[in-house]
Amino acid sequence: IARVIGSYIGENKEFARQYLGGELEVELVPQGTLAERLRAGGCGIPAFYTPAGVGTQVADGGLPWRYARDGSVAVRSPAKEVRVFDGREYVLEYGITTDFALVRAAKGDRHGNLVFNKAARNFNPLAAMAGRVTIAEVEELLEPGELDPDAVHLPGVFVQRVVPLTPEQARAKRVEKRTVSL
Repeated sequence: IARVIGSYIGENKEFARQYLGGELEVELVPQGTLAERLRAGGCGIPAFYTPAGVGTQVADGGLPWRYARDGSVAVRSPAKEVRVFDGREYVLEYGITTDFALVRAAKGDRHGNLVFNKAARNFNPLAAMAGRVTIAEVEELLEPGELDPDAVHLPGVFVQRVVPLTPEQARAKRVEKRTVSL
């Protein structure tokens, strides 16, 4: 991985080491804008305007995207195009497409039809749509026809690979490891 676009990068020490050591480029984006960029990319929309980020470094540029090994900023974010519509400023954002999308679903069938659980519905379908190849981990693999079509959150046309999880893997849902020192 050479570049990450995200709204939150967490507290992963290895990720921070790579970013601050100049091994990884990071573009931070407001969460709603990230969702819309994924949706746009997945729908073939090259770009769109949004009021999110107007008057901030997101629009004005200068955010550190990549550091040099000596700790100085090697690459800064560029300024983005800003236009006025009906007296309000908007920032031009580009749709995101990815080589691979990795998603996790509560249920899915071998054809890639997926059902997500709770908050997993927020970004997983958008990420899958934006991926050229989408790999879905499924906690419960069902046979085609077992899913109620009205319950499907993402149709299989967006999924190229389905990987069933073992019960142990399905229970392990750690996103970040919390550490506390006393």
